[in-house]
Amino acid sequence: MIRVLLVDDQHLIRAGLRMLCEDQPDIEVVGEADNGREAISLAARLVPDVVVMDLRMPGVDGITATSRILAERPGTRVVVLTTFGDDDHLYPALAAGACGFLLKDAPPTDLLDGVRRAAAGDSPFSTDVLRRLVQRAVHARAGTPRPVDGLTAREREVLDLVAEGLSNTEIAERLHIGVTTVKTHITSLMAKTGSPNRVRLALFAHGA
Repeated sequence: MIRVLLVDDQHLIRAGLRMLCEDQPDIEVVGEADNGREAISLAARLVPDVVVMDLRMPGVDGITATSRILAERPGTRVVVLTTFGDDDHLYPALAAGACGFLLKDAPPTDLLDGVRRAAAGDSPFSTDVLRRLVQRAVHARAGTPRPVDGLTAREREVLDLVAEGLSNTEIAERLHIGVTTVKTHITSLMAKTGSPNRVRLALFAHGA
């Protein structure tokens, strides 16, 4: 069971997230907070596996709360869920230690997938955010794709599409295969390239 703490200053948002999570057999909402100060206190007391964190809140904001929570409990996974996907919010959140960054206009399934991936040690990102991270890294360091021995032809196709920032669903549609098959290829690619998460896999493909 994945223990989740929801942090958002809008009651309606929290209620919707709770309903979404509580409908899942493997996710338990252990608490809610409407500001960063309360989130820090609840995280220390409830010891959640994953904190779903809003950024803009009165008093202590999500960036500060993320940094404080992880300073006290480094093993906690913080996934940002916000309306603001610009660099002014993205990079401070990552610098504070957030392991993922999702936008509130994403499909509900993306949030559930993000919680599960975060709990498993992965880094969930909205597709547009991932694309921007990859593009920025590539522009900053104009590398060339690294040769990797032992990849199948299909794995190379999947790797190229991950490098473009496509989501699992988009890759499945492009290659006319199932999403589960895409996930299997990505897991294999991570193992073969030594990439701990999807972001590093995308950067690896670009030689960054």
